[in-house]
Amino acid sequence: MSQPGPGGCRGAVPSQLARNRHTRGVNRWEHCSDAELLLAARTSSEPFGVFYERHFASVLAFFRRRTRGPEEAFDLAAETFAAALASVSRYQPGPEPPRAWLFAIARHKLSEALRRNGVQDEARRALAMQPIRLDDEAIEIAADLRCSESVVRKRVSRGLAALHAQLRNKEAS
Repeated sequence: MSQPGPGGCRGAVPSQLARNRHTRGVNRWEHCSDAELLLAARTSSEPFGVFYERHFASVLAFFRRRTRGPEEAFDLAAETFAAALASVSRYQPGPEPPRAWLFAIARHKLSEALRRNGVQDEARRALAMQPIRLDDEAIEIAADLRCSESVVRKRVSRGLAALHAQLRNKEAS
């Protein structure tokens, strides 16, 4: 499969391309296949934006069904698309649809998150710490920092674990 030319995807006919150039708000990439978008995304950000818009809702739904809350689902969806964008240069069209490539990345991000949460839960139990629950003040802090509550929860957990480790080191010396 060849990469789309400057007019958009290979499947668009010249009259469509001319009309799209003169029609405000019509994206020249919207008629491209997902594979064409990913190939074009190697040299331009606009095709990846179209790919993102096509698949964000389904990736988010995938995570919403498998995570504890919407914040974590949104974080994992964002991580998925960031990883996809970072690896678009390695994308090779094959018999499976590009959506399968994207969901393989999503499954990998989910397994990483589950493993990370499992490690955090084990560490918390080993340190005899209770799960971290955010109060209204912490939720406001998350809003001020423009990050999700799960990010605040992770940062607090890491900070408490580091503090506990430092206290143990001081007691040992």
